[in-house]
Amino acid sequence: MTRLVIDASVSVKWFVQSENEGNVPKAIEILNGIGDNRINIIQPPHWMAETIAVLARLQPEIVNRTIDLLDAMEIPVKASAPEFKLASRLALDLDHHLFDTLYHALALQEEATLITADRRYFNKAAEFGSINLLTDFDSGLPN
Repeated sequence: MTRLVIDASVSVKWFVQSENEGNVPKAIEILNGIGDNRINIIQPPHWMAETIAVLARLQPEIVNRTIDLLDAMEIPVKASAPEFKLASRLALDLDHHLFDTLYHALALQEEATLITADRRYFNKAAEFGSINLLTDFDSGLPN
């Protein structure tokens, strides 16, 4: 089974499917894989708050419904000292925000792959491994 961590740049695409959002089909492929139990995800503690914060700016009318849907998914969340320590080191090494590095640290610690649409972070962090761009995502699983 494919094991992923997805950041808010991906989860937002589940709900904002406009022409301004690129790679929506790839994000939906991940969502469908989660729903079909073909993809297993684990998330850091801030993932829902970050997703909702973006949606509140872009489409405030869907926020309450989105919160209910995300909550109903019962996605496992992990937050422990090792992830926070690694995320802090990545943030310092990369001169990048801790929220982004926390997704990546969790992927590294859990032998998962971070999927992101954030090319800026990807370009900084690719050398550490366990990260792929959404544009390059291929579950390798039948739909």
